[in-house]
This record gives sequence, structure tokens and C-alpha cells, in this order.
Amino acid sequence: MRGSLQAGSLPKVLNAHSRARARRLSLQKREAIACALFVAPAVLGFLAFSLFPLVGSALLSLTNYRLAGWPDFVGLENYRRLLGDPLWWQSVKVTAIYTVAVVPLWLVNSLALALIMNQRLRGISLFRTIYYLPSVLSGVAISMLWIWLLNYHFGLVNTLLKLVGIRGPNWLGDRRTALLSIILMSQWSVGWYLPIWLGALQGIPTELYEAASIDGAGWWAKLRHVTLPMLSPVILYNLVMNTIWATQLFTEPFMMTGGGPQFATLSYILYLYQNAFAYSRMGLAAAMAWLMFLALLLLTVLFFRSSPVWVFYEAELR
Repeated sequence: MRGSLQAGSLPKVLNAHSRARARRLSLQKREAIACALFVAPAVLGFLAFSLFPLVGSALLSLTNYRLAGWPDFVGLENYRRLLGDPLWWQSVKVTAIYTVAVVPLWLVNSLALALIMNQRLRGISLFRTIYYLPSVLSGVAISMLWIWLLNYHFGLVNTLLKLVGIRGPNWLGDRRTALLSIILMSQWSVGWYLPIWLGALQGIPTELYEAASIDGAGWWAKLRHVTLPMLSPVILYNLVMNTIWATQLFTEPFMMTGGGPQFATLSYILYLYQNAFAYSRMGLAAAMAWLMFLALLLLTVLFFRSSPVWVFYEAELR
């Protein structure tokens, strides 16, 4: 009798086990479906707005597409054409000069401003807001403002110079000063980096400064041996991002000089824009974009490869 009961209960146990397993599988399927639904917008967005345009532009750079008709495959002809184009080399030169000049100025000036704004003073929050405000203004609006400030005849800059007996140059009309004017104007928005620097400065342990003070270190020694090493990861980040942003110079020369005078401010992106939308050379513009991408990729790799030499982290300093 006991054996028959045990034998009869075995199928029930197996059925219960199979039902529990089926419920677990069903739960796993529901979790997988829910996960796929949550991930799908990001994946579709990447495919539609990143991967597809990337592949499309690479294929387009091998054609002579002119916005009308079907693109004809020309291979690497667009790249060979760019390497033999004097204006392309001029745009590379202008962008390189602007980047080499502006990136160090952005880093030094914004860090100096952040060191001042990191002091515990009354009303410092107001000053932080004031210095940050220019960075949220439209590039077009800022360009229009500086067109007036740098006007040769009635601009505020030349008017002030005239008061001290100096005849101001034609800032935007002279090829010797046009690019310099845009470089100086770029410092208008150094406050954009203020929150990044302030966050990094306020994250430095005070114990390091206290130990440096006990050793008799002054402000310069603290800056050199504590502040800058602790900020080096942020310096690396700002160096990479600033380099990328500097090479994207477009609004200022487009609005203020149109690339002139005598192509003195013809930036790389402005020349790309002209090829794409003024001359309808979409294949050539795509080739320019890919050359820019490869150059920035190489620079970024070089920055990161050099970082072990000069970038330090808190765990390494303790």
C-alpha cells in the first residue's frame, strides 16, 4: 500500500516540477522581452542616427554625388583631389593655427578663473553665474556682438584705442589680424568650463593641502605639487574635448568674415560646408569629413597614449 502511494505521487511531483520550470522559463522570457523593449530605442537610435550615417558618408566619399541624380563611383579620387587642392591645405592650416592657439588659452584661462571662483568669498555664487552666462549664448549672437566691437570705423575696441592715441587695425578686414581676432574672441566663453573645474577642485582632499602646509609649501608649491596632479584627469578630458571643439570652428568665420579676407579665416568645417551646400560636392565634403575624423582619432589616441606620463590619480598620489 505504501509503495503504491509513493508510486502514485511520483507523477504529481514531476508535473509540479515541470510547471515550476515552465513558470521560470516564462518569467525569463518576459524579462528578456522587457529588456529588449527598454534597449530597443537606444539601439535603433544608434543604428539610424550614428551607424547608418557613418557608413553612408564613407560610401558617399567614394562617389561624385552632387545632390542630383545617382552618385557615380570614383574610388579614392575625392581624396586625391583634396590633397591637390590649395584651399583645402589653407583650411587645414587655419584650423591648425586656431586649435594650437586656442586650446592652451582655454585651458589656462578657464583654470585660472576656476581657481579664483573657488575662493570662499561673499557673493562668489553671483560671480560664478556671471562668468558662466556667456557660454549659454548663441554663437551667432556673440559673433554679431563682436562684429560691432571690432568694427574698424566705430567699433568699441578701436574707439578705446583712439582715446589713448593708438590707431586700431581693421581687425576683421585685414588678413594679418582676422584670425587673431577670432582667436581672442574665443576667450569670451571660457566660463563654460567653470563647473567642470570647480567640481574637480572641490573634490581634492583637504588633507593634501594641510600636509603641504605643514611641510612649509606656499601657494605655488601647492598648485604645482597638489592641485595640478589631482586635476590631471580633468585636464586630459578638457584637452581632448577642447581639441575636438576647436577643430569644429565654423560659426565665427561664417558670420564674421565668410572665410576671408583672402581665405585667412577659411576654417576646415567652413570649407566643408561650402563644398557640400554651396558647390553641391557632397562626395568631396564626405571625404573631408572622414579625413577630419581620422585626424581627430589619431590625436585622441596620442593624448591617451601619453597620459600615463603626466596623468595621475588619487590612489597613485597617496
